[in-house]
Formats: sequence, C-alpha cells, structure tokens
Amino acid sequence: MLQNLTGWHALIVLAVIVLIFGAAKLPALARSLGQSVRILKTEVSDSRLGAAAETDPHAPARAQGESAAPVLAPPSTS
Repeated sequence: MLQNLTGWHALIVLAVIVLIFGAAKLPALARSLGQSVRILKTEVSDSRLGAAAETDPHAPARAQGESAAPVLAPPSTS
C-alpha cells in the first residue's frame, strides 16, 4: 500500500498539514508529539523491567523510592 508513495506525496501531505494547523502551531504540535513519544518509551521500558522482575526470581526487587544499597545512619557521637 505504501510502496508507491514518493517525495511528491510527502510534500503534498505536509502542505495539507500546514493548511489545516497553520505554520504557527506546527512547533507546538511537534513538541507535544515528541513528549508523547518520550512518555510512551518510558512506560514501555518500565513495563518491560517489571515483567523481567516478575519472571526472574534472582532479579533484585526494587520498590519505588527504594535504593539499591541500604542507607545507614551516621554513628552518634554522644
């Protein structure tokens, strides 16, 4: 279906997008699209880490806010 698309087709689609949204709103549209993709990537990677932790019993389990090494209190000097 997409094998026959050429550079002219992409140019026409871009022109239609500019006509619909206007040139002033395109940067904001691109910024929000990039932010959405970034959020999607982090969610996918988090779900993969969660799935890997569930299937691998030897994987270190970390709760949110829990660090890898325990934090010890400094010795009291009193």
